[in-house]
Amino acid sequence: MDSRYSGYSYSSSGTDLPYSSYPAVSSIPTRLLKFDSRNSPNSPLSTHFESETLTPLSDSQGSTDNLSETTPSSNSSLDYSTYLQQSRTSHTPYFPPNANNNNNSNNIRHALLELESALMAPDLEEEVTTSGRSSRSRAWSQENQTESPHHHHSFDQSHLEKRRKGMEDDFPPPPHVVVPPPNNLKQLLVACARALHENRIAEFERLVELARANVSISGEPIQRLGAYLIEGLVARKESSGTNIYRTLKCNEPDSKDLLNYMHILYEICPYLKFGYMAANGAIAEACKNEDRIHIVDFQIAQGTQWMTLLQALAARPSGPPHVRITGIDDPVSKYARGEGLSLVEKRLAAISEKFKIPVEFHAIPVFAPDITKEMLDVRQGEALAVNFPLQLHHTPDESVDVTNPRDGLLRMVRSLSPKVVTLVEQESNTNTAPFVQRFVETLDYYSAIFESIDVTMGRDRKERINVEQHCLARDMVNIIACEGKERVERHELLGKWRSRFMMAGFRQFPLSGYVNSVIGGLLRSYSEHYTLVEKDGGMLLGWKDRNLVSASAWH
Repeated sequence: MDSRYSGYSYSSSGTDLPYSSYPAVSSIPTRLLKFDSRNSPNSPLSTHFESETLTPLSDSQGSTDNLSETTPSSNSSLDYSTYLQQSRTSHTPYFPPNANNNNNSNNIRHALLELESALMAPDLEEEVTTSGRSSRSRAWSQENQTESPHHHHSFDQSHLEKRRKGMEDDFPPPPHVVVPPPNNLKQLLVACARALHENRIAEFERLVELARANVSISGEPIQRLGAYLIEGLVARKESSGTNIYRTLKCNEPDSKDLLNYMHILYEICPYLKFGYMAANGAIAEACKNEDRIHIVDFQIAQGTQWMTLLQALAARPSGPPHVRITGIDDPVSKYARGEGLSLVEKRLAAISEKFKIPVEFHAIPVFAPDITKEMLDVRQGEALAVNFPLQLHHTPDESVDVTNPRDGLLRMVRSLSPKVVTLVEQESNTNTAPFVQRFVETLDYYSAIFESIDVTMGRDRKERINVEQHCLARDMVNIIACEGKERVERHELLGKWRSRFMMAGFRQFPLSGYVNSVIGGLLRSYSEHYTLVEKDGGMLLGWKDRNLVSASAWH
């Protein structure tokens, strides 16, 4: 499966590279995680399930399907202002000024640690630092690994209840502290974020301990999501978010394992298929009468998207056109592919031979912001199509760099006079939003993603845990724990992208009504809870009342 889901977005961007060359990785969400287990053995960001338990999945599955088969949201289920109001009133813990607060907090944390160790033994293996404090190891990711699926639910609930009750009964909060109810984990997570943002560290640490007693990577969608969000908050507190994000990109699973995880996500959720079909439909429509077509793909990844389009173009009644594909990908994405862009060239050559369509491939292993017109080798007589697949949000804008590389890249593309430009992006507002609002938006967005995964893959499946760890969690860490140039996951809503494209001189290109209807049928085959909305000239794929991915085309 392709590696671009960046929410999913997979990227395998650089490790210690300057920001201009520090993209995010591709996007099927490919990303995540292999955290150094020596440092955090029980963190949910470590890899606990080895790939040999999975059956390898061929990337060829679905790759040659015919094309025809192929602001926070206004409907957001989380209301930011409501959260803030609730946090300010009955749910925000308050520690009165007291010179002994720090000592009390340390004593409480130490007692909680001993209690948790007793409750969790022998599963919990704590690493104790020289100061006597434990490292951030927790037993979430070891829960249920040895349990029979028949006992999964009862074990998970009784285990979490035991941890929560032990903490509440033996260590009640100080008399002036009001704690959000543990059964409302969303409110508890937002309270953690607010406490951290307002630098109320003692309160933050107590709330985190309470939240940790109510999360599980094998639990309900909100419990699984909460496990990763807590890690992001703690990383922000310790200013370790950037190191974690880079480490996760350096220590990817073996490429075959990562491709398995990405393929699983591709099959169980329609997000990437939706983006491929919408973009391919727009390109096919714009270039239907062209004999020579040049496609510039700003995140070629595995090249999977072009298999169906080439097959459709080969079947044109007038005969197949000559197709030239320029594949751009950051130099380190080979971790996801297993090798460099030569692998994509081989795959495209095989499709060319199979469907009798002439295909020429040009590889550019360069980060998107560094691309120049000369590198693209645009030729007269070719219809130019430019594709931005869950990638453009990795390019910094004016809030990060005064030169505004994001809009500059769009202006450069506009100067090439493309026949069509296709854009697929996460429908989320995490670019310039203040931290607490950004946290709430991330919580809302990924709640919908985790719920949609729940419909097609059981909670006791090791494959699901690997997918969520390796394909989703790293992005969340970056959004929550990083700032400035190190925060590369900077999503914007369709309305904002529309403004950027229009300022760059583009006009909207209508998406194919036929392809839209085919996508609607695709969604119904997954779940009745998926939604498809046409708005501002684009399409929005959503889960229930939350829009998740946008697709639009421009010329």
